Amino acid sequence: MSKQNLTGGDVNKDNGVERPPKQVHIRIQKGFGYKMQTTVQGLSDEYKLMKIVRAFKKEFTCNVIVTEHPEYGEVIQVQGDQRQRISRWLVRMGLAKSDQVKLHSPDERS
Repeated sequence: MSKQNLTGGDVNKDNGVERPPKQVHIRIQKGFGYKMQTTVQGLSDEYKLMKIVRAFKKEFTCNVIVTEHPEYGEVIQVQGDQRQRISRWLVRMGLAKSDQVKLHSPDERS
């Protein structure tokens, strides 16, 4: 899997406009019962979320969906506490730099 496979086209094509780096927020939330879920929000619009979902399913062997969050917009929901693994994967794949990824604790809201 490469960064090129996760985009809709040329990754470096920005039409000459300098875009500021986007923060990627990775949060953990309590699901049903004792289950936890990890949400990923803030990935660049140039990436196809469904391709990232397929890559996450393959990499982390868990259920992954894209859902609409009232506050954060489109987010990826991953079964279980996968914050560290997702963070490392995003940096390794070049989808985000390590200083762009913000890991939130369960009690943190912002």
